[in-house]
Amino acid sequence: MYAKPVSAALSRKAVRRQTVTRTKSTGGTIDSSMQSIDLAYGRTTIPFDFDPERFDVLCLESNAKPLSDAEIGNLIDAPIGSPPLEDLMRSGERVLIAVPDATRRAGAGQCCNLLIRRLIAAGINPADIRIIFATGIHRPVTESEKNAILGDFIARRIVAESHDSRNIANLIRLGTTSNGIPIELNRALVDYAFVITISSVGFHYFAGFTGGRKIICPGLASTRTITQTHRLAFDFRRKRRADGVAPGRLEGNPVHEAFVEVASAAAPHFSINTIIGRNDEITEMFCGDWMQSHRAACESFRLSHTIHIKEKRKNVVVSCGGFPYDINMIQAHKALQNAALACEPGGNIILIAECPDGAGHTDFAGWFSAGDSDGIAGLLEEKYQVNGQTAWSIRKIAEQFNVRIVSSLPAGLTEKMGFAAMQSLSRAVSKLPQGKGYILPLGARFAIEMENN
Repeated sequence: MYAKPVSAALSRKAVRRQTVTRTKSTGGTIDSSMQSIDLAYGRTTIPFDFDPERFDVLCLESNAKPLSDAEIGNLIDAPIGSPPLEDLMRSGERVLIAVPDATRRAGAGQCCNLLIRRLIAAGINPADIRIIFATGIHRPVTESEKNAILGDFIARRIVAESHDSRNIANLIRLGTTSNGIPIELNRALVDYAFVITISSVGFHYFAGFTGGRKIICPGLASTRTITQTHRLAFDFRRKRRADGVAPGRLEGNPVHEAFVEVASAAAPHFSINTIIGRNDEITEMFCGDWMQSHRAACESFRLSHTIHIKEKRKNVVVSCGGFPYDINMIQAHKALQNAALACEPGGNIILIAECPDGAGHTDFAGWFSAGDSDGIAGLLEEKYQVNGQTAWSIRKIAEQFNVRIVSSLPAGLTEKMGFAAMQSLSRAVSKLPQGKGYILPLGARFAIEMENN
């Protein structure tokens, strides 16, 4: 879909027309027809009044409605490439359900509620059901986050705990990949007789898409496995992304291929892949075989979440889309990279990202002490860490564009990243030069492509 004028691109709830009165230096006034959009900032919004002759909003209108419990049940009954759920398991088995942590919205609570009722009806004892949060190298899920993800009813009745990528006692070695990467996964994947995964599909800046195999690797993998699979995303000789690594790309993507190979060592028996709407509800769901259902979800997401533009522009204002997409800088980076795809080289980007969890990892800020992106690339080659690659990408974007950020991050950190910290959106916008621009209100949820691609 091509970029459209704001009135055609967003729902009336998101954009409203209003008359803004400006005071001239002579003391007189003029009325100018403006539009206003509420840009998400954490769990709140920041209103932005803009001239529609200057800015186009890049966001696709969606008429998708939330799936009801009955509709989700029907989809579980008609899986892709797999027998129905109840035909796959046996009464009395121990069941593991893997779900994302607080950095992802997947509709896990709704799915778990329905699944667990079906499991119990099929003869599974509630005491034999365990939920594991696929945190990868993220911090553990807090008690309040657990309740928010699963819902109070499930959180109180089913044991749920976070994966720990560094806890050797809970990891098991299952061989190596074809290129020598150790396959080390949470041993619960083999200790439990039946494994179900729940994840949401979206674009990922180097794995192609989120969801599916990513709930296993990196979600339930060891730090070593995560590090070595992520390392494939970087070309150290040329100090840039490796060939084949891009949002929306699976074929020929070395990171995706490594994730699949690792996940295959402990493949889930049944997989649910959701597509999440603007209000964090499930609007589409693909379930069944873990690879086939994920592929189907990716293709559907690509078709509905790609925005084609005819030109790049001088100014881009981007919101991550609020919580959890701006929970920390590591997550907010995904929207920043999308904004860079819509911005002219040397242009201006305003990033709106609250980042209540700060940088996102204890070792993240230290990478920026290396100075420019080449310095970070050199450090990556010496001692690669997953978050170092994100730091490299952020610094590279800061070198190619003028980035201003509206956030709760310390000014010292944003300065190291190469950003100019702004106290308000209006202040940041006042610094923009004249010229056409784009507004990305849901910067982490869509992919930007040039028309000729």
